Amino acid sequence: MNETSTEAPVTPGAEAVSSPAAEKPAKKEENFFVFLAKLVVLVLAFRSFVFAPFNIPSESMLPRLENGDYLLAAKWSYGYSRYSLPMSVPLIPGRILASQPERGDVVIFKAPPLNDTDYIKRVIGLPGDQVQMIGGVLHLNGQAVPKVRVSDAEIAVTTNTHCYMPVFEATKADGSRVCRYPRFRETLPGGRSYFVLDLGQTPQDDTPPILVPEGAMFMMGDNRDNSMDSRFPATPGGGIGIVPQANLVGKASVMMFSTDGSSSWVKPWTWLTATRWSRIGGTF
Repeated sequence: MNETSTEAPVTPGAEAVSSPAAEKPAKKEENFFVFLAKLVVLVLAFRSFVFAPFNIPSESMLPRLENGDYLLAAKWSYGYSRYSLPMSVPLIPGRILASQPERGDVVIFKAPPLNDTDYIKRVIGLPGDQVQMIGGVLHLNGQAVPKVRVSDAEIAVTTNTHCYMPVFEATKADGSRVCRYPRFRETLPGGRSYFVLDLGQTPQDDTPPILVPEGAMFMMGDNRDNSMDSRFPATPGGGIGIVPQANLVGKASVMMFSTDGSSSWVKPWTWLTATRWSRIGGTF
């Protein structure tokens, strides 16, 4: 007895044709990975050459910047170098499209001597400037920079922020705790002004005169008695000494976000209560 075949006959010489339905999943997967690769390249390019986010992990720039602030830095302001790229990949020789910062700029840079950590400070001295602290007063080129006492800075005590010493802690009428710091307005030659804190007499209130060499910057934190900056020799985890302009990463531009540190990932409602809404959107 002949058995009936259940297979479709194959014509000799004919090529097998794949099903369009079988190709679609593979095609979609390929398109997804191409899209993902393009997105990664676009994000890296934007972060390297346009804007990049940075967070503030310390209080050296109080009262302008608080621990828990997140800001955007403009990457084009001073040109580009290897430090503009993620992980400082050495793809850019030297510094291209370079321009010099201005006194008073708040900048992000790679801190000497290791050049592997992002720092944020204010530019105080430029090439040819002589910088000196005398009795807690900044002197530029032999002239005292005006420093005027204003109202105290009030910084809320939070998970992110604690008072430098108990003497600065106070309780407001509503029961909230704050740090009250002596605040001054400092005005650089040319009229650029900003607030600084002076917490009392410290060794860094008096320094020898320092001449800023060509291609370098003298950097200081606004929290003058709680900032390891150009007043201290460059040591790992310590001072930064004179900073080469080649180490510039970007210029602080706008406050993107700020949190007091009290939020919890497992409690979504705390993401809102921890946000310091009044700080968002401020410019530099």
